[in-house]
Amino acid sequence: MFRLLQWLPLLLLLPPPGSPEPPGLAPLSAGAPPQAPDLLYADGLRAYAAGAWAPAVALLREALRSRAALGRARLDCGARCAAEPGAALPASPGPDSGPGAARGAWEPLLLRATLRRAECLTQCGARRLGPGGAARLRVGSALQDAFRRREPYNYLQRAYYQLKKLDLAAAAAHTFFVANPTHLQMREDMAKYRRMSGVRPQSFRDLETPPYWAAYDTGLELLGHQEAALALPWLEEALQESLAQVESCRAGCEGPEEQQKAEEEAEGTGSPGGLYEAIAVGNLSQAVENVLSVLLFYPEDEAARKALDQYQAQLGEPRPGLGPREDIQRFVLRSLGEKRQLYYAVEHLGASFKDPDPWTPAAFIPEALREKLREDREKTPWDHEPPQPKPLTHWKDVLLLEGVTLTQDARQLNGSERAVLDGLLTPAECGVLLQLAKDAAESGARSGYQGRRSPHTPHERFEGLTVLKAAQLARAGVVGSQGAQLLLEVSERVRSLTQAYFSPDRPLHLSFTHLVCRSAIEGEQAQRMDLSHPVHADNCVLDPDTGECWREPPAYTYRDYSGLLYLNDDFQGGHLFFTEPNALTVTAQVRPRCGRLVAFSSGVENPHGVWAVTRGRRCSLALWHTWAPEHGEQEWTEAKELLQEPEKEEGEGMPSRDPAPEPPSHRLQRVQDKAGKPPRVREEL
Repeated sequence: MFRLLQWLPLLLLLPPPGSPEPPGLAPLSAGAPPQAPDLLYADGLRAYAAGAWAPAVALLREALRSRAALGRARLDCGARCAAEPGAALPASPGPDSGPGAARGAWEPLLLRATLRRAECLTQCGARRLGPGGAARLRVGSALQDAFRRREPYNYLQRAYYQLKKLDLAAAAAHTFFVANPTHLQMREDMAKYRRMSGVRPQSFRDLETPPYWAAYDTGLELLGHQEAALALPWLEEALQESLAQVESCRAGCEGPEEQQKAEEEAEGTGSPGGLYEAIAVGNLSQAVENVLSVLLFYPEDEAARKALDQYQAQLGEPRPGLGPREDIQRFVLRSLGEKRQLYYAVEHLGASFKDPDPWTPAAFIPEALREKLREDREKTPWDHEPPQPKPLTHWKDVLLLEGVTLTQDARQLNGSERAVLDGLLTPAECGVLLQLAKDAAESGARSGYQGRRSPHTPHERFEGLTVLKAAQLARAGVVGSQGAQLLLEVSERVRSLTQAYFSPDRPLHLSFTHLVCRSAIEGEQAQRMDLSHPVHADNCVLDPDTGECWREPPAYTYRDYSGLLYLNDDFQGGHLFFTEPNALTVTAQVRPRCGRLVAFSSGVENPHGVWAVTRGRRCSLALWHTWAPEHGEQEWTEAKELLQEPEKEEGEGMPSRDPAPEPPSHRLQRVQDKAGKPPRVREEL
């Protein structure tokens, strides 16, 4: 509370309720020296937790302003110290220089210049930021990561929403979402803001967009409309501002926080080819300069070489003095000089450095480090190389099922013990099982939820059919015996494949099999924000706040592997998705289709849920497998025996044989007791 009272003057700078707010997150106290961003942020979170929305907004905005001011001070000090007499770092020895006099003379000069620059930066920081300089305002790596992930904007959007400032709430939400596009809760919040009448399309603006991105986007948009002359100044501006951003990044890496991670990646130089060539539209000399600039980074780039040959042919006679752009040459030379110093520190001082650039010449890398670097690069899954599926002869040989293909493995699904396989059912077989589900539903003799509203959402209806109930209905003539028999065969087909793929040396047993359909309720989808099935794990009670999963009752702790075999795709929504244990960060999604199986281990490594079904009816076969034979599905054996019995004579009647009761629904009792959360029911997907 004392800290909140300290920052009450900031609240005087907030406009009164209902008054217009300045655009974006404008500085609250321009001209004042920056305060410690970590303290401001911590106080802002305390105010947020206490429901003090106005103080929370003031403190979080001041934390952002302070951090930005600290970055500007570093940049200004870096420029000032670079301009000091004798501040230039000595040129590094050439690639061919050995451990002789040249290198021996260079090292003392480098050390002297580095110490002089460090002293200059310290003194400048003290003048700009007060006693202690940047060291007093040092931000730890954890908080740096929080700012890099734009987490303050997540809190800001909620606080603004509570203050009824919807325009700023939408802007803060959009700013966070740009940096966290797989954040599940923010995805829902964004959908909520889009449906609000008081939020305009212009409200969704990125408050952290670097200026060069805006200029670059404008230039590309003009190019798309064939306005090359108008696009040229915008693209040139984007280039110059991106180079300035590199300088800002360098300044952020200097000073007393050298042990921390770089605050920003050097942006704007990753894929320069298209940008440079676009800048020189209509000017062949500039086009040649730009392509030569590209070749400084990628001397073997075939497309750039062909473009250079084309432009030079159009120019005719060679023009003296035509070479790469001077600003790009300066950038490359400076980068290479810095890298030589960094590699020297790695080799002799035990420092760590991971070169982000594939274009660094091998001659600049110490020979002792080249082999390790080569091995590391060979392990890197480069974007332009399609992922190669692993050999699957073992499970194909075991299953002997033609037509089944591995569509995605665990690596492609960004997780562990996950796989998507296609071809387990033919379209005709999908049709038979869909008809089975339809006939059972129309008979009024369903198992599961009896066609009631889903326990997970009021916007869908849920129907389930067990293998034993299907066999009973088939014996009674209510449904076709072909469908009931196929249900048994397919469940065994999935079990065999799951065992062969994940557990070839340890038998798996079917634990529970459920034919599940969920249908969107017409007229109740317009304002929908919930999920068809909340995020959960299949053999433990997931606590998203801690990322832990309690493998104890009431969870089905004996389940080891799960499977979802889809029967149709003629519906809207309903995709399966995997998340991190926080139940928020989506790592992979799978679109249902006939004969597609998603199989995965049932533990905390595979939290999953289902997006809302907003139109139509989604049907799938949900299966769970266990290593424990005592937990095998007895109903499956009973159903098989029942279908093998000879038909009864007319009038003999069927013996009553109700299926075993459904397993109790999962309620997060432990988490509920710990955190006071309402219970969540967890049922089949």
